[in-house]
Parts: sequence; structure tokens; C-alpha cells
Amino acid sequence: MGEQKRKEDKKSNQNQFIFGKKNYQVMGIGLGLIALGFILMSGGGSDDPEVFNPEIYSWRRIRLAPAIVLLGFGVEVYAILLDPRKKTK
Repeated sequence: MGEQKRKEDKKSNQNQFIFGKKNYQVMGIGLGLIALGFILMSGGGSDDPEVFNPEIYSWRRIRLAPAIVLLGFGVEVYAILLDPRKKTK
């Protein structure tokens, strides 16, 4: 009896996703924030290696972009920990 029930439970669990739709939506937002942060970090280099471009140390690349990337990682952790079975009102 116990063996049969375990097999039935195993079959019913194979059709379920670990995360719900809400989890994947929040993960998408987190990935978007991470990508935005890396895009904001890019650039600022110089075509000529003999010329120094101080734009590489701009506020956007040093402060804003890493903060957005860290925020994105925080959103990803939240998305993983979010309970998909919890009902919202």
C-alpha cells in the first residue's frame, strides 16, 4: 500500500514546476536589472591606448551601475524565496 502511494505521489510531482508564474516574472525583472547595470558599466574606454579618458571614473560607472546590479541580484534572491502557492488578495 505504501509503495503504491509513493509511486502515485512521484508521478503527480513530475508534472509540477518548482516555481510559479509569479516567480518567473520576478526573475525576469531581476535579470533585466542585472543586464541594465552591466550596460551602464560599459564604455568609457579610449580608442588610443596612449590617451587616458577620465570618463571611465564617472558617477554612473562607479556608483549607479554596481548598485543596480546588486539590486538585481537581490530581486533574484527574492524571486527564489517567493512562495508560489501563497494566495494574494
